[in-house]
Amino acid sequence: MKLTSTAAAILTSVVFALSGCSGDSPDPSESAEATAGSVVVITTSLGSFEVELDEEAAAESVKNFLSYVEDEYYDGTIFHRVIKGFMIQGGGFDTSYQKKPTKAPVKNEADNGLKNDIGTVAMARTNVVDSATSQFFINAADNDFLNHRSTKPAEYGYAVFGKVVSGLDVVKAIELSTTRSRGPGFSNAPVEAVVIESIRKK
Repeated sequence: MKLTSTAAAILTSVVFALSGCSGDSPDPSESAEATAGSVVVITTSLGSFEVELDEEAAAESVKNFLSYVEDEYYDGTIFHRVIKGFMIQGGGFDTSYQKKPTKAPVKNEADNGLKNDIGTVAMARTNVVDSATSQFFINAADNDFLNHRSTKPAEYGYAVFGKVVSGLDVVKAIELSTTRSRGPGFSNAPVEAVVIESIRKK
């Protein structure tokens, strides 16, 4: 899906006010295939899929993500933002759309050479470059405009730290969920909640 620069800018501002009222979200770099690393199984109410984490290219992001996994933090959270042809985002709100407390933000590793291509997993954040905490998103398209372009805040990008290696059909099913507005900050919430039942290392 090709986006004009205007459409990209609109999506970026909307998407990554993402976390709801305070949101975590994405913005642009170049690729390098993820090196084989830890694999996690993400079990949702629509099925399971596996994500291979790139500990070499995104060491801090992976360490941060796994710290939440080990705490079983993601159990019972939801994919609260779903935009067909763009991405699915979750990992920060419970089924009542209450934001869960998080750890300190992690350094943005968007300049690691990994691209926001279809099936990759990246850290969601606010407009502040180093603001990512627990939330992540899975790209449903090749979102080049989310890649690292420069050190300017608006062009820093969103850090890719893994990729879906199995169960992409489940990700697609989530992406195709019927959505509706649930008030400020939740304009693309699935009508039927897509619950993350667990995330565990394989």
